[in-house]
Amino acid sequence: MTLALVLGTIGVLGVPVDPDAPDARSWLREELAKAPYIAAKPTWFDRVAQTFLDWLQSLTMPSGGGANWLPVLATLVVIAAVVASWLVFGAPKLARRRRLSGELFGSVDQRSSTEMRAAASLAANAGQWSLACEEIFRAVTRGLTERTVLTAAPGTTAHDFAARAGLAFPQVRDALSSAADVFDRVRYLEQTGTEAEYRALAALDAELEVASPATLAGVL
Repeated sequence: MTLALVLGTIGVLGVPVDPDAPDARSWLREELAKAPYIAAKPTWFDRVAQTFLDWLQSLTMPSGGGANWLPVLATLVVIAAVVASWLVFGAPKLARRRRLSGELFGSVDQRSSTEMRAAASLAANAGQWSLACEEIFRAVTRGLTERTVLTAAPGTTAHDFAARAGLAFPQVRDALSSAADVFDRVRYLEQTGTEAEYRALAALDAELEVASPATLAGVL
């Protein structure tokens, strides 16, 4: 709406229309501040949408044929969506790893195997052998799930996990079974762990870190 139109409207209503420049600007601001004008004013989304549509319409080949670029644009949009999904959700293996990183042996534990090993080391340095044994067994389990060698679904017991891990690493089957025994004793029976048991568990963890599985135990 122009200033002349506003002033003309005001004149029709019987208001004197011979203001000086400051008064005219003031009247114009007051008129445009009314709800109908505000409602009719394009929003930031309207402006962005219109700019985008104008840009789409400009996507034509410079040749006389006027070939449309919209198919090319649609392809680029699909590729961008795939890349964005990968960045947000990660590769399939990483996404699977995130899904498996919640519950572990009856408690919610979001820590990585590295963090669990550090906690076990701190407990051992403090002479808290029961806690050290529990933490290092958790580190063994989390390490294998992070590598997607096995899964540890809610309800998985220490012995169930050790049995499946023994199929993947038959060379340490007995050590895994003993490790599960130690975990159950210190975790559920509240028996005291020993330094020797912790050292054995730590050695098992170190061996499994570099060992290659003999079978895909994760599907068992």
